[in-house]
Amino acid sequence: MNQYEVMYVIDPTLEDSARIELINRFSDLVKKNGGEVDRVDEWGKRRLAYAIQYKTEGYYVLMYIKAPAELPREIERNMQISDSVLRYLTVRYEGELPAKREPLKPYVPREAAPAAEAPAAVEAPVAEAPAEPVVDDEKPESEAE
Repeated sequence: MNQYEVMYVIDPTLEDSARIELINRFSDLVKKNGGEVDRVDEWGKRRLAYAIQYKTEGYYVLMYIKAPAELPREIERNMQISDSVLRYLTVRYEGELPAKREPLKPYVPREAAPAAEAPAAVEAPVAEAPAEPVVDDEKPESEAE
């Protein structure tokens, strides 16, 4: 069996119960077709790089699975049929299961963020050292003769 990383983006307007049902449906699909789910990481709502179906946010889910070589095609076929899945990507990887990533801070639009006033920078006077004259003890070669 191969190891796969399946990332998919769900419509953020989907209700919590429907979203959980959708995530469980994809996990059950893997189990029913002879695979096993190692871990499912829900990253939550994130801002999309570009609008997809006039939506600027999406709910990200990352699923690590071990499955036969035919299963990713079946998973992607089911994701393509589902109207709630905006985008998906399946990648085969080798090696150890990556460590669980800590969730990023949620995106907060600038209008909603409280205006934090930056403290005024206090400039300390810089004491300048008096310039010392440069003394050149060596004479140029033309003057040495």
